[in-house]
Amino acid sequence: MKKQLESRRFVIAMIFLAVGVIYVARLFYVQVLDDHYKLDADNNVLRRIVKYPARGLVYDRNGKLLVFNEAAYDLMVTPKRIQEPFDTLAFCRLIGIDKADFIEKIDKAKKYSRYKASIFEKEISAKGYAKIQEQLFNYPGFFVQTRTLRSYPQQTAAHVLGYVGEVNAKKVADDPYYKSGDQLGISGIEKSYENALRGKRGVERVLVDVFNREKGKFMEGAYDSSAISGSKLQLTLDNELQQYGELLMQNKKGSIVAIEPKTGEILALISAPTYDPNLLVGRARSSNYKTLTQDTLNPLFNRAIMAKYPPGSTFKSINALIGMQEGVLSPNTYYSCNQGYYFAGRKMGCHVHRSPVNLVYSIETSCNAYYCNVFRSIIEKYPTAAEGYLAWRDYVTKFGLGQKTGIDIPNELEGFVPGTDYYDRYYGEGRWKALTILSLAIGQGELGFTPLQMANMTATIANRGYSISPHLVKSISDEPLVLIDSTLERRETGINQEHFKEVVEAMAKVVKQGTGTLAKLDSIEVCGKTGTVQNPQGDDHSTFIAFAPKNDPKIALSVYVENGVWGSRWAAPIAGLMVEKYLNDTIAENRKWIEKRMLEGVLIANSAEEEE
Repeated sequence: MKKQLESRRFVIAMIFLAVGVIYVARLFYVQVLDDHYKLDADNNVLRRIVKYPARGLVYDRNGKLLVFNEAAYDLMVTPKRIQEPFDTLAFCRLIGIDKADFIEKIDKAKKYSRYKASIFEKEISAKGYAKIQEQLFNYPGFFVQTRTLRSYPQQTAAHVLGYVGEVNAKKVADDPYYKSGDQLGISGIEKSYENALRGKRGVERVLVDVFNREKGKFMEGAYDSSAISGSKLQLTLDNELQQYGELLMQNKKGSIVAIEPKTGEILALISAPTYDPNLLVGRARSSNYKTLTQDTLNPLFNRAIMAKYPPGSTFKSINALIGMQEGVLSPNTYYSCNQGYYFAGRKMGCHVHRSPVNLVYSIETSCNAYYCNVFRSIIEKYPTAAEGYLAWRDYVTKFGLGQKTGIDIPNELEGFVPGTDYYDRYYGEGRWKALTILSLAIGQGELGFTPLQMANMTATIANRGYSISPHLVKSISDEPLVLIDSTLERRETGINQEHFKEVVEAMAKVVKQGTGTLAKLDSIEVCGKTGTVQNPQGDDHSTFIAFAPKNDPKIALSVYVENGVWGSRWAAPIAGLMVEKYLNDTIAENRKWIEKRMLEGVLIANSAEEEE
């Protein structure tokens, strides 16, 4: 009997011991291993608020503010903390969404995490936040965190500045810095200088009560970190010149690119049509972006760095320089022109002017026949056409043509200067010669250059043989870019400096008394060259390159006006006005009529009219 009692006592003790072990194990699992309850408890008393840094401000070269930040608010949700019953309709009215949107957003938040906060509605304005804040305590599980939105007070330079948008899943996966809901630069300067502009996030932990009201900082902020604002950027752009160029190009398609020759600093980069960069900010960004992409005039397309045009007659200056460097041309070389160049039973036409023609007059009057002779003499100097062409092509690319300049905004295209393999495929190896590709002599044929490349080429002529990498940022947080970016370099053409004298003199005569007189200024000697670019889809394009003053140039630029026909009609007067605006800061009274005609000129219908 005694043994039975002891046996039962032992069994009961073991049962209690087993139960105790189970409880201890369960408590250990709940409190140490499983963070489910810890998260739930923390979410009831603590709120982790991300403090988004203000993105860096952006200024023009003269200190004019181009981009700043405005306060905005993200409505956050922690699905697990939403309490029932929940008045969905009242909440939707408060936020300004419908029930379908509410369900979609809640489902998305639950898929992300039931226990962690995520964005429910982003980028609410200060006015909208004021309305929501008064009622938010009625909706546990929801709270607001502050962020900033970009604002563009000058409403200009949209293609340069770019815009900011939400990171995608791939970016979040590839870069541990970014979290879902973060913003980053999508295009323009905002994208190229993202690391400098974005700053560094901070975190704030606050205590909240059961009614979702903040009760103060956790541990008096001991575990908080401050947000660090992004770096300030100073651009090379001159805002007044940029705005003026955009006005001149209104109701037109094309581009203006202006460069300071000695530094490679871009003074203006205009793509027309353009748009107000404020359209791609905040909650309306998606709908506005869709509208812009559907616009038949394609305002989002950056013609300055992406459109490819033949250079037309502006290219004759380059062929003159190559001819002199190759020793097949001198200032006293004369060629006849009988309203064109005749070859193989064909004719490349030219307008009426005196004949024979020397080098300076050939540029002044833009003689096609002269440059057919020059191009042919360059190619035929070598044993084969392929060897001659490769020598010629090497000079062309050293002017930065047909290749990326390396400008510090994304999506620049290369342009095109064919290789010998291109002609071998088309005509057969050894079966083509100078006359086969004669259109290159006058800047036509297969050549395709961006307006930026043409402006850089013009700066190279202005510098008498070299260029500096074109760039848009002058300094980062007051540190000069030249000390930061090792890609800025001086690029030589390989053409002797003395050869530029005659070409520069000829370009000065183009403006004084030739085809570019509408770019002529009383107080400044402007050098330029007109071009008419053949366009199989409609009217020819008007183009003009220029720099000024003739000696010690301060500005070099290219102008393309699509369907403007002659270079003298639109591009030359626009270039002259840009030079005058930059160097004199005002337009002379005797040139106001030119300004009026350019400002009022309409070469395109607006997209709404086209759709009708």
